[in-house]
Amino acid sequence: MGAGHAHGHAHGHAHGHAHGHAHGHATVAGASRGRLAVVLGLTLAVLVAEVVGALVSGSLALLADAGHMATDALGVGLALGAVTLAQRPARGRRTFGWQRVEILATVANGLLLAVVAVVVLVEAVRRIADPPEITSGVVLAVAGVGLAANLTGLALLHRGRRGSLAVRGAHLEVLGDALGSVAVLVAAGVVALTGWTPADTIAALLIGCLVLPRAWALLRESLDVLLEAAPRDVDLDEVRAHVLGVEGVIGVHDLHAWTITSGLPVLSAHVVVTDEALAAGHGGRVLDALGTCLGDHFDVAHCTFQIEAEAHAGHEAPVHD
Repeated sequence: MGAGHAHGHAHGHAHGHAHGHAHGHATVAGASRGRLAVVLGLTLAVLVAEVVGALVSGSLALLADAGHMATDALGVGLALGAVTLAQRPARGRRTFGWQRVEILATVANGLLLAVVAVVVLVEAVRRIADPPEITSGVVLAVAGVGLAANLTGLALLHRGRRGSLAVRGAHLEVLGDALGSVAVLVAAGVVALTGWTPADTIAALLIGCLVLPRAWALLRESLDVLLEAAPRDVDLDEVRAHVLGVEGVIGVHDLHAWTITSGLPVLSAHVVVTDEALAAGHGGRVLDALGTCLGDHFDVAHCTFQIEAEAHAGHEAPVHD
């Protein structure tokens, strides 16, 4: 992502600001709103079918998949609401608008997934000793419809999953549903062919085991954003080396990188420039070089630099690094 421009002004220190796109522009997830809405409709339809099917057939696997579907519907709904709010412009104290809402929705989604997985696993263990009768024909029909809907949802969300945590979360949920539907179909087939009803309980256990690691991965990634950890694809040591490689730069400190929302990494740094370069009026050139360097080598959408003279180091607060 190239830096769009860099500029500085004299006001105690020179401050530089380079960015590839303005905050008011649509976030990556915003482009997927229409697809998320379609997937939400499909998920709700399959949810109703699976609940009815589970009640008619007595299948725990189908009920587990319905529970997963309910969480997915809520998750996709949260993602849809979050990416819609994220498009609202920055106003007042919300200088980045509502873009962080997407991350909060992802945390809620991960927690809900974890709760559903635990409930399904507990119920499956309880049923092992006393598996109920299963009407396999109903299970096969409903699970088949569910699998078709899941595959459609996966196709719709495939493109946007890399750029947005919310869309990635929705994509992972639909993928888990698809695998769950396959497990339900296999179990129903075993029950239909052999009459061995514990197959249904085993399928429910598999669905629960599919959900837990996905919930953990989603929570870990979204909590990293909330804790303002550096983006995984931004190596701060490498950034520091590139900054120090700019002509006239002799030091860099207070280097920070974090993520506002999916697709919007941010970086700031205090950059120490030689007195000769500042005296010659080269502060603007240094800012331009820094913006170009960070834009060319790192996928950072928004960079802010504070240019400092060599003598300013003695005035820095002791907490600065």
